[in-house]
Amino acid sequence: MNGRITHGGGIAAAVAIHGGRIEDWLDLSTGINPCPPALPDIPARAWHRLPDQELELAAREAAQRYYGSGDRLPLPVPGTQSVIQLLPRLVPAGGRVAILSPTYGEYRRVFELAGFTVDAMSDLDEVTERHALVVVVNPNNPDGRTFHPQQLAPLIEQLGRQGGYLVVDEAFGDATPEITIAATDEPHVIVFRSFGKFFGLAGIRLGFVIAGKPIAERMADWLGPWAVSGPALTLATHLLSSDVEPIHARIAERWNGLYQVLNRAGLEIAGAAGLLTLVQHERAAELHEHLCRHHILTRRFDYRSDWLRFGLAPDTAGDARLAEALDRFSR
Repeated sequence: MNGRITHGGGIAAAVAIHGGRIEDWLDLSTGINPCPPALPDIPARAWHRLPDQELELAAREAAQRYYGSGDRLPLPVPGTQSVIQLLPRLVPAGGRVAILSPTYGEYRRVFELAGFTVDAMSDLDEVTERHALVVVVNPNNPDGRTFHPQQLAPLIEQLGRQGGYLVVDEAFGDATPEITIAATDEPHVIVFRSFGKFFGLAGIRLGFVIAGKPIAERMADWLGPWAVSGPALTLATHLLSSDVEPIHARIAERWNGLYQVLNRAGLEIAGAAGLLTLVQHERAAELHEHLCRHHILTRRFDYRSDWLRFGLAPDTAGDARLAEALDRFSR
């Protein structure tokens, strides 16, 4: 698994094959909020100067309140992908890695590129004393599988005894705050949070690492100074301190619109996590191509030919467009 992973969002590639203009496509291939909130004015200083400690501390404190991370100050990072790349540095030579699978493919890729043996586990009880690091994406991408804190507790205890790390990726966790373990004080537990998905601002490349001070400081050193831009920190401070209920309500309304469309089309929903919905269909590949011909992009999976993932349309017009295309497929 040394090749590049295929992700959602490949509009340019789809346009090259199926034509049209990028702006005319309906992109349902990503798990990103299609209705971002209004952006605040960003002071000229944030653009003009290197991001200093004042900006970073303000963003960290806002994230601490928003994520409920207790005494831990979340570390801002240039997208959680940047710290996924760092995880192999935490694993001793010869250590094995376990990843609850199937899930976001970059985890397996970065560990295998670093020379580690990766075990894809289907359940938490498959972790053994040989595993030096375990990855759990919660809620999971793409099937929305979730674990509540009490379900993770035995695994946390087990890894603590054997000196291993637990990485919990809560990139899609904003919609389900009841399952977060951001407040844990266990030194071997690392939590990743994505900023861009819920707020619909993936382009600024911002995430947070919630970990004990020693791990957070190591990651900060590995990333180097000024890893996150001043404008990104300014946006984070503002939005993480704002009223997010309208965002939750809009996402719920958009998901309900998608659900109604998929349900009317007779498609089997295999899982969901607010910003993404997984459909199981024996002709998923054909359906994907059919939708592409209507300039609607969904997410296929090379490891499950019967899966297709749908993100949210930005409005009811997008729902209607998808419904019409699905109706044509079923005829």
